[in-house]
Amino acid sequence: MSIFKKLSMFTGTIIISIILLFCISLTQSRINGIIEDKGLRFTGQIKNAPPIVAFTTVALGSFRGILADILWLRSAALQDEGNYFEMVQLATWVTELQPKFSGAAAYLAWNMAYNISVTCSSFADRWRWVQSGIKLLRDRAIAYNPNDPVLYKELGWIFQHKIGNVLDDANLYYKNQLAIEMTQVLGYETDWTAFANAPVDLDAFMKAYPKDSPLWKSLETAKIKDVDQLFAEFKKTEALPEAFIKALKYPNMEKDLISYFRARWLREKYRLDAVLINKINQKYGMLDWRLPEAQAIYWATKGLEMTRGGKDINCERMITQGLKDAFMSGRLLMIDKDKFETIITVPNLDVVDSVITTLDKAYIDNKTSSFRSAKLNFIKDAIVVMYNYGKFTKAKELYKSLRKEEPGKKAYLIPLETFVLKEWAEDIRDATTKKATDSISGLIYRSCYFLTYGDMDAALAQERIAKYIYKKYMLSNADTRDRTGLAPYSEIKKAVVKGCLKSYPPVVATIFKAKLEELKAIKEAQQKKSQKGDVNKK
Repeated sequence: MSIFKKLSMFTGTIIISIILLFCISLTQSRINGIIEDKGLRFTGQIKNAPPIVAFTTVALGSFRGILADILWLRSAALQDEGNYFEMVQLATWVTELQPKFSGAAAYLAWNMAYNISVTCSSFADRWRWVQSGIKLLRDRAIAYNPNDPVLYKELGWIFQHKIGNVLDDANLYYKNQLAIEMTQVLGYETDWTAFANAPVDLDAFMKAYPKDSPLWKSLETAKIKDVDQLFAEFKKTEALPEAFIKALKYPNMEKDLISYFRARWLREKYRLDAVLINKINQKYGMLDWRLPEAQAIYWATKGLEMTRGGKDINCERMITQGLKDAFMSGRLLMIDKDKFETIITVPNLDVVDSVITTLDKAYIDNKTSSFRSAKLNFIKDAIVVMYNYGKFTKAKELYKSLRKEEPGKKAYLIPLETFVLKEWAEDIRDATTKKATDSISGLIYRSCYFLTYGDMDAALAQERIAKYIYKKYMLSNADTRDRTGLAPYSEIKKAVVKGCLKSYPPVVATIFKAKLEELKAIKEAQQKKSQKGDVNKK
């Protein structure tokens, strides 16, 4: 080969190599841009990280990804073997090595809340594992990955399905514990507008309470070092110290400080933003934030905020289902602080319209027939609930809308009261003795509740349905009454009334007793009038 050919080949090779390197460089730059835009790789230092995370981030650098992969593969193998406890330890290391790997946190949290919790016989131990799963997502994973909608959806699912559902036999324990914890932070009377308007950080607090504010002089007089110490004292007793209140002498400022402390406590302990909660309440109706359904709605809402276009069918399903559950049992009446075995809730009638509106919007946005079916089924349930609670006008309105949704359907041509009783009969027909007793007891309890608070029509409507269900169930099980029959209605009612008198606060119990005497007098007067009429006829 001549020297000219050799030089030509060499020169050509160099030129081709340069062109290829240039193309590779362009491609690599584009890939790096996509990786950066999608957040597919993280090798930087985490802000506000615990010492172990900061150490592994700096010490191992990019090599921590390789170690995390090895641990992840081992963790998956242990999962298949059912060795959950060792798997948790390895998965925890993975999250420490790669805190931006949100999939590992979601995987670990799900195992804690579901697989590991059910291996414990003690309900208290189960609750600790469920809480551990929640805290991992809420306090750590979301802190490192605030824009990942999957984490919000997973967190909302634990509240909605694990705590809110009845599949776990420890569900009543979970619900009681959550309600107790939230009541401690929120108090018994929650002004969400005041919470939302409270300062959210130190700068906002200093603007609200400048140096010439009576607050600072009152702290000095009460020998309280600073606001943080006052906050710590508030968390211990759920009230401001007496010495500080005496020194302050400004009732309105006292209320504002309590709102600030409760909103801060809620934000720091549960990562719940009072501003967003207030918006959710305004959008859907006032929710009871001591219940899991409300918190599921909150995290699903956050998930939608972090989703491109603000649409995610899973989060939308969680919101619509949470609202339906909130309507059916979204107001907390009583918890069991001693045994954590019972919890009594009643429907939240304020959200009925928002449930229908939300289901309509979800159907329009997603064109999924399941949302329309859910809407029709909800309207049927809502008609019965509204009727039972004495909201007859609203029940008629909903029944009219149901007829419009499915015009000409024979099942909706019967009178409203007949429709309601028919729906109740279908629900109770195949019920177990326990379910029937619970339904009847619940209706009697609600009757007592409405009687106590002066709504006589709703109280009588509740007991009328309770008696109807009792008679219907007894007739349906006449051939097996010895095995499946209920206790006498009078005994069931007596037990419920006794339970109410025991569980109500003293002041409420006194009112309830007076209302019972008033109702007894009305019935006796009606009986005398009826007997007198019979005598006159004779």
